[in-house]
Amino acid sequence: MPRENSFTDSEGRSLTPDLEDEGRTSAVRSHSSHHTNNIHFIEHPPHMERSSVKSGLSKRPLSLRSRFLPHHSIMTTYEAQHPKDRFRAVVHKVISLHRGATLLGTRTVGAEPGIDPSRPAVDAVYKHIEEGCDIEIIDYSAVRSRHRSLNNREFVEFMESGEREAWVKVRWINIGGISWDVIKALTLRHGIHPLALEEIFHSHSRGQSKAEYYNNHLFLRVLCHEFVNEHNPPLPTGSYINAPRSASPEPISDFDATKEMPSTTTDTEKGDDMLNTKRKPFGSRSILPTTRVDVKPVAESMPLTQASRRFTHMATNETTVQVQQREHKQDVAIVDALKQGSRVNVNTSPMFFFLMRDGTLISIRPTPDLSFTAPISYRLKSRDTVVRKSADSSLLLHALLDLIVDKGLQVVDQYNIKLQRFERDILLSRHIETVQELHILSGDLILHKRTFQPIKTLIYGLRRYDSDRSSALVDVGNANGKELQFAGFMSAKSKIYLADVHDHMEYILSSLDMFSSISENLIAYSFNMKSYEMNNVMRRLTVTTIIFLPLTFLSGYFGMNFNVFWSTQNNSDLFFWKLAIPIFAVFVGIALYSDIKELWKRMSKKRHFNQTVQKSRLFR
Repeated sequence: MPRENSFTDSEGRSLTPDLEDEGRTSAVRSHSSHHTNNIHFIEHPPHMERSSVKSGLSKRPLSLRSRFLPHHSIMTTYEAQHPKDRFRAVVHKVISLHRGATLLGTRTVGAEPGIDPSRPAVDAVYKHIEEGCDIEIIDYSAVRSRHRSLNNREFVEFMESGEREAWVKVRWINIGGISWDVIKALTLRHGIHPLALEEIFHSHSRGQSKAEYYNNHLFLRVLCHEFVNEHNPPLPTGSYINAPRSASPEPISDFDATKEMPSTTTDTEKGDDMLNTKRKPFGSRSILPTTRVDVKPVAESMPLTQASRRFTHMATNETTVQVQQREHKQDVAIVDALKQGSRVNVNTSPMFFFLMRDGTLISIRPTPDLSFTAPISYRLKSRDTVVRKSADSSLLLHALLDLIVDKGLQVVDQYNIKLQRFERDILLSRHIETVQELHILSGDLILHKRTFQPIKTLIYGLRRYDSDRSSALVDVGNANGKELQFAGFMSAKSKIYLADVHDHMEYILSSLDMFSSISENLIAYSFNMKSYEMNNVMRRLTVTTIIFLPLTFLSGYFGMNFNVFWSTQNNSDLFFWKLAIPIFAVFVGIALYSDIKELWKRMSKKRHFNQTVQKSRLFR
């Protein structure tokens, strides 16, 4: 009988039948078509008896049933295979079933928007996303603070524990890295909206920064720009960041939070273990398929129903889309490799914020590293800072936004340094390599301007429309005639400080506009100077041709061979120069008339300037 969780067609037949059931069924069918004289009494090994009991055909031992079954029908093709091949076939069926459930689950085209961890189907789709997260929880008030550093397992247990203490005014949950167990525990505890979770798992790495208002929290998605030194490359993010909405996230790593990392490791090995917390053994290759491409299609001998055809068509289309995405990533990697060199290395990665009304602020970055927010954590340890004394979660959000904008200012300064060097090279010597680097820099400036502009709009919206957008979430119909008080997520003090952040964003955008204009002007200046130099070269060639054209004519005339030639027979070679020198002088004057006239004007102006200077000295 087919498994309970297998897909069936309209007639009740399983699309992913059990191989043992299929083999046993064919054996019974073949037995009914043969005469009883062909019966052979054969005993089978114990492993076949166990498989037959698991398949559910009969509860009697296989040795008893084998007395009434013919020999050629019992030894099916599946049973005649090697145990490793049979195990591989079963695994392929299981993986096919899992992939089919994923394909027909919640993340297909036209599916319900949002990610709800409380649904079992959603949990089955995303539970393979495991990563060793770096988590920091800071509880503080104006007089007291407490810092915690947790791993995945400890954080899940912390979220399942009781409420926070009474003295805690603000709780900052700072998470580096994205793992499904952490996000699920966080969502179930704080009630994060499913649409906000969808932005975390299915947003593009260069998506626009935005703010979304929900009843329980304010959600912010801010694109961080960080200057990266060539000797310290950025940590790679997971593959789920660029996943489209209709695709399921791919596995990140084989992380196991219960296993501890070995203590006898070097600094380089520790850095590698931060990325891959569980290494695969060398020389081993898993026989399990990792993608849908590795899963073998349905056998050709199996009749395809309408449901199975639809499933096969969907799987084929998704495989084609994945191949195109991999090719696109390869093209992007090639272009990035060609742009390396004098390019300003800027790491752009999204950062997510959840501002709750109970004073809780949650910040999430895709990379398992908290060095980006380390300055804010350090400021919270001191009592005399504004963030600590105010004990305001919205002011803590302002501090993080101000940190992101300050990182953008560092990027702008690096572009200013790079542009000044290019300008110096263009003024000294115009090489095509410098023009190429200017072209790459101009494209990066346009891209950064497009990503910085939404941050300015977001900050302006938090200052101007926070109360209005919060009031729009309240259901006025349930007021029962009472006057409702609308409170925004941002306090009045935080809005005042956000004005300074908005001014910094104005400076960043104006600087990017200026740098983009300067780079385009330098490119145009380079080509204009090249054209000017080419025009001068052509002009010199033209003047030289005009000057020597009559002399060439005279030389050719006097070099002719005639029997009677009066010019050469009755005159010496001086006669040639008597003709060539005046003609040469006349043609030089005609060819260089404009230059001689311009030189005369310049000398006149200089003489007039010298006379004016002498007269001014006499009057002194």
